[in-house]
Amino acid sequence: MSRNIGIPGVIPPKIKAEECQDQSCPFHGNTRIRGKITQGIIVSKKSKNTIIIRRDYVQFVKKYQRYERRNTRLACHLPECLIHEVDIGDLVKVGESRKISKTKAFIILGKLSIGGD
Repeated sequence: MSRNIGIPGVIPPKIKAEECQDQSCPFHGNTRIRGKITQGIIVSKKSKNTIIIRRDYVQFVKKYQRYERRNTRLACHLPECLIHEVDIGDLVKVGESRKISKTKAFIILGKLSIGGD
């Protein structure tokens, strides 16, 4: 049984708790989601249980009175129960948690749309 993590719009995966042995999973493990909830596009899925997402934003340049496009990359933990649901190019929702490793402090919560939409 998956637990409700209390974030509107996030639906727990349809997998049994016995199949997900990940302690860092917000649905079946001990990790709590607190802090920022954001979204980004998956650009890399090469590491085990880690996904790199790209967040695009605009920054105002005061000198030229214009905006410039920028992006930042975040390393996010990918729970075992969501490994087969997400792929490169998908738009995903991520939530902040405690530090999981040196660079990971966000966890994938679910897929918002498929790449190319």
